[in-house]
Amino acid sequence: MEKHYVLLYYCYSKIEDPETFREEHHKLCLDLNLRGRIIVASEGLNGTVSGTQEACEKYMSAVTSDPRFAHTEFKVDINDQPAFEKMHVRVKPEIVHSSLKEIDPTKKTGGYVEPAEFRKILKEESEDTIILDVRSNYEHMIGKFKNAITLDIDNFRDFPEKIEELKKFKDKKIVTYCTGGIKCEKASAYLLEQGFENVHQLHGGIIKYGLEAEGEDFEGKCYVFDNRIVKDVNQVNPTIVSRCYVTNEPCDRMVNCANPHCNKHIPMSEKGAEIYKGCCSEECMNNPDRREYDGTGFYQKKMNGYNPYKGLKRKATKQD
Repeated sequence: MEKHYVLLYYCYSKIEDPETFREEHHKLCLDLNLRGRIIVASEGLNGTVSGTQEACEKYMSAVTSDPRFAHTEFKVDINDQPAFEKMHVRVKPEIVHSSLKEIDPTKKTGGYVEPAEFRKILKEESEDTIILDVRSNYEHMIGKFKNAITLDIDNFRDFPEKIEELKKFKDKKIVTYCTGGIKCEKASAYLLEQGFENVHQLHGGIIKYGLEAEGEDFEGKCYVFDNRIVKDVNQVNPTIVSRCYVTNEPCDRMVNCANPHCNKHIPMSEKGAEIYKGCCSEECMNNPDRREYDGTGFYQKKMNGYNPYKGLKRKATKQD
């Protein structure tokens, strides 16, 4: 069976006409038969795409051949199954949703810490260094770096609200991290703007650390934004840090509550799922709109004759 490549990347670079660029980029992805999710904004690109090795190599070459994105760094993973079922390329105000639109990471951001150096920092466990997770609750709940400081936030846009509680670390060296690095570009810049002086960021995030430093001392699994939901990154000393929402047993399997009105995203073991038929509680199980639990807890919308050309202004031709 042919393996599927998964590319995770971002690039902060000015795009003068995001709508036109989106059209052209969407067409490129369809020509290569890629699937994934790409966000286009005036500040740059952010995407995860999946396809054959040949298609992904052509895509990376096409992106980096554009001078605006020549410095794009791709994190390349290999998976047995496609990581997406559809191809979406959308224009949005930002390439990562935040409340920090005024920050331009090309002008100001925290200094990069490469995976090998970060690995040493984790080993040192210095009281003068703070490892700061800037991801949301559901992400760090399933996995985080050893001794990392986590924030009680439901969305990255809530990060600025945590500055007051972070001020006690102003005299420390702060190293931020996230999944692939994109959130840290703005989070570290915001910390600098708020008067923090010794601010750095893990270059390429958890994913690059897993690829280049074997993921050592990352506890649990890494939450990813594709059909895999969670991903193993630690090849040295893996652990399970999350617990089943229903049974409280160790569990790193993420599901959505089968009650669509709840849809809570939580760790749930197969045993826990049996108790409430894929729901998080008896109340949700008894909801008349409860979805039929299929063993996965992943309720993706059905394809229903998915047309990959939907959203393109140009009509597809036979040559397309």
